[in-house]
Amino acid sequence: MAKPEERLAQWLRDAHSMEMQALKMMEGQVERLENYPELRARIRQHIDETRGQADRLEACIEKRGTDTSALKDTAGRMMAMMQSMSGVLAGDEVVKGSMASYTFEHLEIASYRTLIAAAERVGDDDTRRVCEENLKEEEAMAAWLADHLPETTQKYLEREMAGVEAKR
Repeated sequence: MAKPEERLAQWLRDAHSMEMQALKMMEGQVERLENYPELRARIRQHIDETRGQADRLEACIEKRGTDTSALKDTAGRMMAMMQSMSGVLAGDEVVKGSMASYTFEHLEIASYRTLIAAAERVGDDDTRRVCEENLKEEEAMAAWLADHLPETTQKYLEREMAGVEAKR
């Protein structure tokens, strides 16, 4: 049976891998966004936030005397690359990408809430504070996506009906 400290370390590594996967997905998505400048700008902002989140998680992991999981990080990036490549084939890539991003943000939110509870359990206030900071950024991105999904969908439909490039 794993101790709470061991679980926290494992979940921190999982969260780091998740952030590396998120980075790869967003980098692939933002490269192709041509007709949605507001969405592109917000994703670029979140890419910077996500890099900071991964760095903060890595510091928490190292403080616990372990390191990130290269295998998990690589697997996450591979999955993200496949997701990103599949978007190229979708005629409605921007809409599906926005929905996938919204869903992924909620996975991250759940992960950080779990990490906060585990950090509280083991008395790791530094990790708790890091995870609370990351959680706020993820919640803000999820809220932004939720608020802008109708607008993105409408713009996509308008462009498609006008016969101009709509998917990106």
